[in-house]
Formats: sequence, C-alpha cells, structure tokens
Amino acid sequence: MELSLLNFEYALSGLLGGFLVGLTGVGGGSIMTPLLVLVFGIAPSAAVGTDLLYASITKASGVPVHSKKGHVDWAVVGWLSLGSLPASGLTLVFLQTMHTSVIFEAFLKKSVGIALVITALAILWKASRRGVLSFTGGFEEDDLGLERSSMEAPLKQPIVLTVITGIVLGCLVTLSSIGAGAVGTVVLVLLYPRFPITRIVGTDIAHAVPLTLIAGLGHLSLGHVNFSLLLNLLLGSIPGVWLGSHASAGLSERWSRPILAILLLIIAAKMIGV
Repeated sequence: MELSLLNFEYALSGLLGGFLVGLTGVGGGSIMTPLLVLVFGIAPSAAVGTDLLYASITKASGVPVHSKKGHVDWAVVGWLSLGSLPASGLTLVFLQTMHTSVIFEAFLKKSVGIALVITALAILWKASRRGVLSFTGGFEEDDLGLERSSMEAPLKQPIVLTVITGIVLGCLVTLSSIGAGAVGTVVLVLLYPRFPITRIVGTDIAHAVPLTLIAGLGHLSLGHVNFSLLLNLLLGSIPGVWLGSHASAGLSERWSRPILAILLLIIAAKMIGV
C-alpha cells in the first residue's frame, strides 16, 4: 500500500495509539500493530517491522532520563539482552527462510494475536494485584510493609531466569512487535520483587531499545518497514502520548485495566481468526 509523505489518516491513527498508550500505559505495539492490520489493511509484516522501529525511536528518548535518575539496572539490562538479542537474530533468520512462503503473512498475523493474548493476561494479572502492583509493573513499597532503607540493600539477581526471559521476549517481540512493555514488566516484577517501580520501568525501557532496534533493522532488511508510515505514526503519537498521560489522572484503573484486557482479547481473536 502506497503512502504519501504526510497522510492524515495514519497520523490520526498515531495520535489515537499514542493517546491510548499515555492513557493506559500499554505498549504501542499492542494497539498500533492490530490497528494497522485490521482497520487499514497494512500487511502484518509491514505493520510489525514499522512498529518495531517506531518503538525503538520513542523508547530511546526515555532512556537518558531514567538513566540519569538512577532508574536503570544496567546489569539486568545486560542479562536480558544476552538472551533477547541472539534470540531476535535467530528469529529473524527463521523469518527470512519463510519470507517467500505463501503462509508468511498469515503466520505473522497469528503471532501478533498470540502476543496480544499474552499481553492481555499480563494486564489482568496486574489488575488482580491492585494495591500491590502498579499498572506499569512495579509495586508500592509501603503496601508491602517494607522499609525504604531495605530497598537499598544489594539484591540477588536470578541471572539464568533473566537470560531465559530475554530469550522469550526476543522471540515474541521480533515476531509481533508486542511484549517488551506489559509482559516484560510483569516478569521483572516476579524476578525482582524488591525493585522499586521506577527501576522496573527504567530497566524494561532500556532493554526494549536495543531489542526493538535489532528486530526492526532485521525486518528492514526483509523489506518490512514503510518509512512514510513510520513518519506519520510519529507525527501523531508524540502529541497523543502527551494528551493521554494528562487524561490518565482522571481514569479509574480498577475498570480500565480489565476493559483494556478484554478489548485486546477480542482483537487477538480477530488476528488469530477464531
């Protein structure tokens, strides 16, 4: 599908996607990729590849801020990347072997649907832990009865499980552009329950940047990135995130999380073809 340099419909989609991201905290891939495929008829490969580069650009802007504030555990980022980057590379090799297959686009479409199911379950899990876990995947120290001083103690790092998590995320994100946010933060909370919320979020974002960049460049090499689409999405999503973030102050998470999860499950069913 050909796109002009500036396309109002796609910029508006970016605005809507960005608004929902700012409003709910769910990663852009969970919203934008299905929107492009189901509503605008963009090929799944182009939607996934373009969204991966879009994610790497938008998330990269947040890393210096989190790093400067000490919110990034670079050791954990390293262990995650040790698993995710090679897994992403191997997944790209697998996709290259399927590239000329007639079932290639259908395979990617179903991969997006499966990733949406996993994301929806992650959101529901977070909602079930309301009062302990925040929507972004961390916890409030006071809710667990922990002294803030204890948060500063050295934390034991489950290295093997962290690398395995990276492997799973590397495959999932490369296939679908979905999972680095909602799924990644849930797993980090399980592996590092004593991490404050800011460290969970900062670490997850810092890891998502190289993963989405490598996966995005891999899809670019396969011809799956539409730069006109990418530009239009960025033009709309940047103000959309700002608007959604401000609107989220009046939103009740008690209802928004389950509703969003159900919506993603419905979209997943359409992507999978159920």
